Amino acid sequence: MNAALHSVLIILTASVCTILTRVAPFALFGRKKEVPGIIKYLGTILPSAIIATLIVYCLRNSISLKPPGGFAEVLSIMVVVILHKWKRNTLLSIAGGTIVYMILIRFVFV
Repeated sequence: MNAALHSVLIILTASVCTILTRVAPFALFGRKKEVPGIIKYLGTILPSAIIATLIVYCLRNSISLKPPGGFAEVLSIMVVVILHKWKRNTLLSIAGGTIVYMILIRFVFV
């Protein structure tokens, strides 16, 4: 299989999967159907679980005893927590923490 065909098949597969994941909730839980309790529960618990998983994943190898000793990571986590408690917006929390982290490691702790 040549590279161009391989690339087209990858893009096609990703496109179909994306479309299916976007259409599935409307097909399963249309306007007239009641959303099951487990789905409502997952909708409330998953944003916090995703943030906790990202924090553990990001910190698994980054905290050290040498200066600055994970200061950028800890400060970024604090930004995520503060933004999430303040605005209750997962995307804003993650983006804000990421922006603060990137600024700190690029310009402050060079």
